[in-house]
Amino acid sequence: MAKKKQAKNQSKLQETISSIKKRRSDFLKGRPHRSFRLTRRRDYKRSWQIPGYWSFTNEVWYLLLSNKWLFTKFIVFYSVLSFLIVGWLSQDNFTLLNKTVNQLGGDVVAGELSGMVQNLAVFAGVFSGAFSQNLSDAQQLYSGLLFLLGWLTIVWLIRQIMAGHKNIKLRDGLYSSGSPLLSTFLVLLVLLVQLVPFALALIAYGAADSVDVFSDALFTTLFWIVELLLVVISVYWITSTTLALVVVTLPGMYPLRALKASSDLVIGRRLRVLYRLAWLGLTVICIWAIIILPFIFINQISWLAAVPIVPMVALLLTTFTVLWSSSYIYLLYRKLVSDDTPTA
Repeated sequence: MAKKKQAKNQSKLQETISSIKKRRSDFLKGRPHRSFRLTRRRDYKRSWQIPGYWSFTNEVWYLLLSNKWLFTKFIVFYSVLSFLIVGWLSQDNFTLLNKTVNQLGGDVVAGELSGMVQNLAVFAGVFSGAFSQNLSDAQQLYSGLLFLLGWLTIVWLIRQIMAGHKNIKLRDGLYSSGSPLLSTFLVLLVLLVQLVPFALALIAYGAADSVDVFSDALFTTLFWIVELLLVVISVYWITSTTLALVVVTLPGMYPLRALKASSDLVIGRRLRVLYRLAWLGLTVICIWAIIILPFIFINQISWLAAVPIVPMVALLLTTFTVLWSSSYIYLLYRKLVSDDTPTA
């Protein structure tokens, strides 16, 4: 009896080992790169038919404009919730920094350029959230939950639009998009963990700058090499994980399967996907600059200084950034899926 039980256990162990080896073999088949080996271009070259940067950006604009009433309702709804939960930029902090920049700017740069430089400095503070109010732990939690719900709602709505469904309502998106909330949260946690090397690079730079160690040329060279490696590691990881945030919203999709599927999608295309994500960041900065800089200038008029024009515009732009980024990444994902060319 004991021998039969032992033989059965050994059989299960062998099946488990065989299953693990098969999974590893299947995983490596789709990944031409090997550690410490030079990969030939023929082994990783992979086609990807996608429009140019401007053409693809116009596709995103066309999608949003074609459904402008639906997405306008989302912007209003999300902005109101964001204001109630998180609030907006502190008008007092904005006014104080605006006055400080105006006072110091005239002494540094003269002429008409001075005003532009000052407005750009204020814009940098608004864009980076320097005027944001201190949020409690509960507000930070609600803010993260609100972002996840906004992301899931936009992805659900665009998926229905791309499927050809008519009369799509925001209410349906809000009620139906929350099922993969936990899976999306887990993938987002993975993305945050992958940003740890980048965070370490920032901490290391702050520590090194505080003790003034950049006078040594050799140390400075080695330091920036390590910093670059840490940043590259994070960028390499998050390129596919960003797309996994879309993949995980598919029905029945699990986080680990979503991470693997997104990694399969970017094999041989990672750098081109990274360029597209960098273009997304550039378009967001340009949209913010084009819209909010005139309002910063208007807010400098004395009788309008107390009116929170810039905080209101910044709140709407934050909501539009969620909408724009979600739409852009989803369409980028669709372009990858539509071209299922395997690696060489």
